[in-house]
Amino acid sequence: MRLPGQYFLRNLYHQRTLLYQMVRRDFQTRFVGSVAGWLWGLIHPLVLLLSWTFVFQWCLKVPLPPNEVTHNYTMFLFCGYLPWLLFQETLSRSANCLLEQSNLITKTVFPSEVIPISVFLSALVSHLMALSMVLAACLLWLGSISGMVVLLPLYMLLTGLLAVGLGWIVASLQVYLRDTSQVVSVILTLWFWMTPIFISEDQVPPQLQFVVRYNPMSFLVRAYRDRLLSYRAPEWDELLMLTAYALTAFFVGGLFFRHLKRGFADVL
Repeated sequence: MRLPGQYFLRNLYHQRTLLYQMVRRDFQTRFVGSVAGWLWGLIHPLVLLLSWTFVFQWCLKVPLPPNEVTHNYTMFLFCGYLPWLLFQETLSRSANCLLEQSNLITKTVFPSEVIPISVFLSALVSHLMALSMVLAACLLWLGSISGMVVLLPLYMLLTGLLAVGLGWIVASLQVYLRDTSQVVSVILTLWFWMTPIFISEDQVPPQLQFVVRYNPMSFLVRAYRDRLLSYRAPEWDELLMLTAYALTAFFVGGLFFRHLKRGFADVL
């Protein structure tokens, strides 16, 4: 059985051209007619960051354990939120992406599996802009940038494999079950609060530690903080576990999408 990615391997040049055009159109369409344009991709996370810092640090005075990579709560929060924002945007927008591009699927011979991938790549552009702000903040507040940031592209790739794999599943389900996007929204809300973004993993109650241990986003949040705010090298067991999660989601999602794809044109 051929996975969706095999189309790209057979026609690499066409794949790159197609994805580039879809990503550019998606990114432009999201901000068409807007005065601030792509700056809204930075304004929204900054406003959320300031709001959460006000609530959790200034109002609730949530402490950070002494063994954390930093005692700057704003940086702790921002670095942890980065991978989640990329994952959340990809998965939530993937739920409706096939319906939004239904005219391409029903009227042309179109590789529909590229649509969730283009959603991830479009989200990655905003992610890189936000990452540039974090690096600037590291220089401004901490006085240096860790050399471990060179490993971040690896974690972006793993985030993409995880998000695209799950995105294939929810996108194909949404074609047949139109409540899927609502279910995804609820699951993402629960998943967000079950990921140690606002607090350290040590602050999670012992009876709920399994949530952190088996949550792939916990690995990504920790990895981003360690790579951006310290010189810690990756722990190989955690990297292997995260890779296993990402590859499993990608291949299972690919097979799932491939199976349900046969009826897309009829249902759409």
